[in-house]
Parts: sequence; structure tokens; C-alpha cells
Amino acid sequence: MTPPNPSTAALEGLINLADVAAAAQSALPPMARDYYRSGARDERTLDDNRAAFDRARLRPRVMVDVSTRDPSTTALDHPVSMPLLVAPTAFQGMAWPRGERETAAACARAGTVMVLSTLSTEPVESVAEAWRAAGGAARGGGLWFQLYVYRDREVTRALVERARAAGCTALVVTVDAPVLGTRERDVRNGFRLPDTLHIRDLLDAAGLAGEAVRRGTPDGSQLAEFVYNILDPSLTWDDIAWLGSVAGLPVVVKGVLRGDDAVCAVEAGCAGVIVSNHGGRQLDTAIATLDALPEVVAAVGDRAAVLLDGGVRRGTDVLKAVALGAQAVLVGRPVVWGLAVGGAAGVSHTLGLLRAELDEAMALCGCPTTADITRDRVWVA
Repeated sequence: MTPPNPSTAALEGLINLADVAAAAQSALPPMARDYYRSGARDERTLDDNRAAFDRARLRPRVMVDVSTRDPSTTALDHPVSMPLLVAPTAFQGMAWPRGERETAAACARAGTVMVLSTLSTEPVESVAEAWRAAGGAARGGGLWFQLYVYRDREVTRALVERARAAGCTALVVTVDAPVLGTRERDVRNGFRLPDTLHIRDLLDAAGLAGEAVRRGTPDGSQLAEFVYNILDPSLTWDDIAWLGSVAGLPVVVKGVLRGDDAVCAVEAGCAGVIVSNHGGRQLDTAIATLDALPEVVAAVGDRAAVLLDGGVRRGTDVLKAVALGAQAVLVGRPVVWGLAVGGAAGVSHTLGLLRAELDEAMALCGCPTTADITRDRVWVA
């Protein structure tokens, strides 16, 4: 795969995330494009994640001194330049050569957190090195590791130990995928990994080359077969407590949509919860994440950090989520779209667009700092 080499002017011509997404659709081969953009079944939750932000309205304060603005904040006590992190997204090598390394470099330069997927096409050690080489240690942010819990607990333990040794500073455990939700675009395409790509961390940890993902068939996505064979559907909160005992890192659970589950996460020792429906890719017609956020925030209180992903496409979306109690949001697809059109430069451009829009929204809502983004700034029907 020979990547395009868009000029700075070409990237600057993409003035919002919709432009970046449109450019990515043209740049990607159909199987990769559909994998990244797909939702489960009829994709109603995929659409509703976006619609929930559209339903919320802003209530700006006026006559506030916003001559200087500071969007910096913390996420799990990690200083970040803005309340915007990068969500774990699998198989980034389909979008750009050495995709995860490129994303890590862009996150380091932006001073924010990248959550690296277990299903990365680059090993965690090389991604961590790319983050450090781009100056990440000096700019804040960090590298967190997303984990699926495997039937073989020794594989799980080995991955956690490697992530910690590589310099990852938090463990993000995905809890909403006991089985894989059906993504009909992938079924139609017979999704498979290109022959040149491997799930490197699993390959290294357990000799698992991800051949179930590689052998696509005309009648279905082999990713579902891979998940069925490898991941553990019997996962319970006791396992989360076990992970905390072996990780030596703060544990965050990703995939919480209810207050009672958020309480269970806190009681299992989690440092944070991510309100997430897997980007609309698991259970179709599940509640939109912005709609679920207030219940989770109320249940958790100040006992753990609450973050959110799903549907964030504008800086105003970031402000709305923070106003409703999220410490920060995570974005996935927009980062992959940026990666597909320009590698690290494209990811930087995407993050820069969101940061600029957030800065503008803070000014117009009378919020000089993220601490000023309070509940009264948002109206939700």
C-alpha cells in the first residue's frame, strides 16, 4: 500500500470533520472503509449517538471575560491539553502504513492520550516508542492500553505485563463484547485482514496470528469467528478485580451505559468508566451515550472518572459532554479518517479542528476554562 502524500494546503482545505470523513471514504478500499464506518444491524444506535448531541442545546453565558481560554484538564490525573482523547480503534494499518505509530505521534504532539487497541497492527512497544519520539513525555497525555479479556488468562496477563513494561499508564477493559455484534457491511464484504497485516500483540503474546480474521469468506465476517474463539464471554466483575490486582495500573472499564453497572465498576476497584456503546457497533438500538451519561455521572459521583465516546464530531459536542459531567470524551472514527487521508499529519489536523472548535465554543459560551463548563450551559429536552 503506497500512501498518498497530501500537501498541507490540501489538509487545510478540509475545514471540518465531515470534510475529513468524505476524503477518507475516497482514499480507502471498500472493505476497510466499511469496516471503520459500520454499525450493528440497522445502525440505529450509530445514528442516535450523533442525534443525541444534536438534540442537546447550549445555554451560553454572556459578559464573561474570555479574552484568554485554557481547554487543558486531566484524565485519570493525567494532564491533557484538552478534554479530548483518542479511542481504541482496531487494525489502523488498513488506513495507513504503521497506522498506530502515526496516531501515537500525532497524539503526543497534541498533548493528549491515545488508547491503543489490543487488535493493533503494530506492537505496543513500537507504538510507545513512536509516542516518546514525538515528544509525548514532555507534552502531557499518555498511552493507555485497551484490553479484551481472553479465554486464556495467561495470554491476558502477558499482554497486560507487556503494556505496562512498554510505558502504558492505564488499562482500558472493554466489557460490552461477550460476542461480536453483527455488522452487516462486514458480513457482505466477508471482512478479512490484508495478508500484509497481523494482530501483532496477540501474535507476539500467544502465537495467535489472527488467521480467523484473515480468512474472509463470501458469507460473513471472520472477525466474529475470531471473537467467538478467543474472547471470554464469561467475564464478570470478579475478573475486573483480578485484572486490577495483576495490572499495577489504573483500570478503566469501557462499555458502561447504566448507573448500576457504573457502581459495580467502582466497587470492583476501577478508576474510571467510559460511557460507550462501542460506537454503535455492538447492540443496535442501545441507548445513545450522551443520553446515558447523566445517570452514570450521578451514580459514580466523585468516586471515579467518567468519560464518554460515541458521536463526537464537533467542538460543541465536547463542551456538551463535559457540561453533562464527562471528564473528557474519546473519538475513534474521526481519527481514523484523518489517518487515512494524511497519516500522522491527518490525525493532527483532525485533532486540531476539534480543538479550535472547542476553543470557539468555550468563548461563545462564556467558559474561559474547562472548570467553567458547567451543567447550566446545556439544555436537554
